Amino acid sequence: MSRLLLTHARVVFANEVRDDVAVLIDNGLIEALDPEAVGNTRTLDLAGHLLIPGLIDLHCDALEKEVEPRPGVHFPLDFACAQADKRNAMAGITTVFHALSFANHELGVRNNGFAAEIARAVHAWQAHALVDNRVHVRYEVTDETAPPVLSELLRHGHAHLLSFMDHSPGQGQFQDVAAYRAYLARTYKTTDTEFETLLAGKQAAAAGAMARMSALAAVAREHGVSIASHDDDSAEKVDALASLGAVISEFPTNLVAAQAARSRGMATLFGAPNILRGKSQSGNMRALDAVLEGVVDCLCGDYSAAALLPSVLKLPELAGIGLADAISLVTRNPARAAGLTDRGDIAVGKRADLVAVKYLGGLPQTDRVWVAGVAALSAHFDHA
Repeated sequence: MSRLLLTHARVVFANEVRDDVAVLIDNGLIEALDPEAVGNTRTLDLAGHLLIPGLIDLHCDALEKEVEPRPGVHFPLDFACAQADKRNAMAGITTVFHALSFANHELGVRNNGFAAEIARAVHAWQAHALVDNRVHVRYEVTDETAPPVLSELLRHGHAHLLSFMDHSPGQGQFQDVAAYRAYLARTYKTTDTEFETLLAGKQAAAAGAMARMSALAAVAREHGVSIASHDDDSAEKVDALASLGAVISEFPTNLVAAQAARSRGMATLFGAPNILRGKSQSGNMRALDAVLEGVVDCLCGDYSAAALLPSVLKLPELAGIGLADAISLVTRNPARAAGLTDRGDIAVGKRADLVAVKYLGGLPQTDRVWVAGVAALSAHFDHA
């Protein structure tokens, strides 16, 4: 692997932004900053454009849509993984945790067997991938059939993040039975009879949920996999999940839950599309309000990987925070939350996961992307 010197970059470091910085890359790592001598090295002039660490997306559902773009319409899994991989490179995401739901009562890609196939396909495609593709397994805790499937994925290294979610009416995202019924009817065309059967099954299985969660959490901890809770709506729920070892609180629905998570040392995660759109699609706490309240640690792509970069670069204007702090929400903070100590910062010794950003008509676009020092994208917008 040849050495590469990036020159004249506006670099976003952990705590500051500096102009006219040179970054030396060698053997996949950042070897030096502003080196005096570089020897036999290829040089690339970034002409003052922004250079940031590669984005780290802890939760993106987009792969499910690549596999199943319409209900019941499925693409080959290698094809879907390849498309998602390219989309993430274009979005400046160098580490992505593809969120796959294991909720056997639902249809399509969220069927346990199919979801496990997708997880294994992500692992298989990594040998050909542009970016670092990982799997975030989401366990619907009222599903009694998923734990053996998830345990196998965790033990074989095919799952890299585990989250617990409960979409029962009255919990988190669905405030009542009507909201849950409307979601299933809209998404899966579930009939009233099918819905009543599903609801009864969820209610019956709820009693054993904590025992199943505890057993799965133990497997995750044994294999060094971070644990997250999902749609926390109270301090009590946060406490219960923290007791299982959860270190991430995904999409807390209100300020009280977000504050409780942070008080327990959990990293809070909100959706970047929420910031770009200016509202929550489920009517819960807006991500921007959470930023203004100082309770956001990480942002994720959620259902749109492409939203991550423009959303975070709007935050200095929208929320009055510094650029370095904004970029940390999608780089160093999620790296720490997921236990990835080798990336997330532009610093000597870190992985050379880097993104050069240009603006087209005021819209930030990825121009070049490096993953472990290897060029993953070279759009090179010369006219910008």
